[in-house]
Amino acid sequence: MFLTHNINIMLQPEDLAQLEAKGITEAQLEAQLKRFEQGFPFLDILAAARPGRGITVLTPAQEEAARKRWHHYLADGGEVTKFVPASGAASRMFKALFEFVDGQDDIPAPGSPVAQLVENFDRLPFAKELDATVVSLHGKKAAELIADGRIKDLIAALIKPEGMNYGGLPKGLLKFHKYPEGSRTPLEEQMTEGAQTAANSLGMVNLHFTVSSNHRKLFEEKIAEVLPATEKRMGVKFNISLSEQKPSTDTIAANPDNTPFREDGKLLFRPGGHGALIENLNDIDSAVVFIKNIDNVVPDTLRQPTIRYKEVIAGYMLELRDKMVEYQMVLADGKYDEPLLDEIFVFMRDRLSLSDKNFTKMDVPHRAVYLHDKLDRPLRVCGMVRNEGEPGGGPFIAVNPDGSASLQILESHQIDKNNEEYVAMLKSATHFNPVDLVCYIKDRHGKNYDLTAHTDPATGFISSKSSHGKELKALELPGLWNGAMSDWNTAFVEVPIETFNPVKTVNDLLRPAHQ
Repeated sequence: MFLTHNINIMLQPEDLAQLEAKGITEAQLEAQLKRFEQGFPFLDILAAARPGRGITVLTPAQEEAARKRWHHYLADGGEVTKFVPASGAASRMFKALFEFVDGQDDIPAPGSPVAQLVENFDRLPFAKELDATVVSLHGKKAAELIADGRIKDLIAALIKPEGMNYGGLPKGLLKFHKYPEGSRTPLEEQMTEGAQTAANSLGMVNLHFTVSSNHRKLFEEKIAEVLPATEKRMGVKFNISLSEQKPSTDTIAANPDNTPFREDGKLLFRPGGHGALIENLNDIDSAVVFIKNIDNVVPDTLRQPTIRYKEVIAGYMLELRDKMVEYQMVLADGKYDEPLLDEIFVFMRDRLSLSDKNFTKMDVPHRAVYLHDKLDRPLRVCGMVRNEGEPGGGPFIAVNPDGSASLQILESHQIDKNNEEYVAMLKSATHFNPVDLVCYIKDRHGKNYDLTAHTDPATGFISSKSSHGKELKALELPGLWNGAMSDWNTAFVEVPIETFNPVKTVNDLLRPAHQ
């Protein structure tokens, strides 16, 4: 069996069985291999989004009106689910600690991440557990090991499998915050936040976590352990579901010459990255969905801004949607004139930053169809914080394949670094990747949109990886908030920096936001 690929690739019967088991078609495999050859195009960008052009800054009165609209929605029995990507392993959090344990030096360098961690040992949310672990492993308390200069033993007890195995656990199950009654994990903090922002009129909180298959059992055990106490503490009931990235979203790995990479004679497939979760989101049966990464949590005392701005962006999204549905109904009934079409176009330009220079060239019936089609799409409102030097992409106005321009979240690899104008835009960007998203994923008839039909496949990227010491090329699918949502209606709303507290390294837990 040959692929029509210009490097003819012989597919063995076992390859076909492997594809079938994953739910990947030969055409998809061929398209992926083609991507390695052709690469991905850079995006055509018009400007970095900023306040006054693409980023909405609400007044206090507008914020209050939005919160009111959200509370009405919940009181009227509105559907809401909180969706939390939680499949990330914590290994990257402990990179500096692994390097120290595997390195030559017995004592960490002054001022290094390991030295800072040891100096602040008592402030760590897992200090108590680590103390008990080193006693059982070495017969001494942590403070005694530190006094003896046995720092490696202490750190190894935290990250290695024979100790607490924090280097091998998912981020969502590590102790993050100290409380008088014991420390909480991000999973518990997300449950608490869900109870405070997304409890429906029956006092039910719908939560969905995406997890990796090797950690699923650990999540199930943790949920069973903390559920009764969290329900009692928050006065709500939880409906918690879990899913994993689908095997059909895995992508083929390639050799440097773009032929399929094999291990032990079998084709090697890898998880397609964050963007694969659009499939998991697509399976959620809820009109409104909040999306937030597992590690962006704060303790109870610091959560007020997060709660307030979740309500603000959710209510603002409903206000937008109210207007969009009103316009869709008029257009569907044919009860429009030219001034109304202009009004809808201005609404989409001013509120959703959507423009199209071809609009005025269309005749009136075409304008009506065009506007209706643009309004009839999934909607997201993203909470954006000012960039304080964190790595990552940001908000831009970009040109779409159909020639229109709209708001997009771009990763830096999507921008042509040889284009001086684009590099200048990247440098001048004032805001960062979204910290909070709220989505409306049902149409006006209450039917779920097929979210996979609103992605831009040309926005993935190719990265260099290795497997067992052999170099390979990996294909990353369009990211969840950039390419996987590129054909959505989007609004960016500024939110304060207090709502963004991710934990990228273990020492971030020593920041004031996590104490």
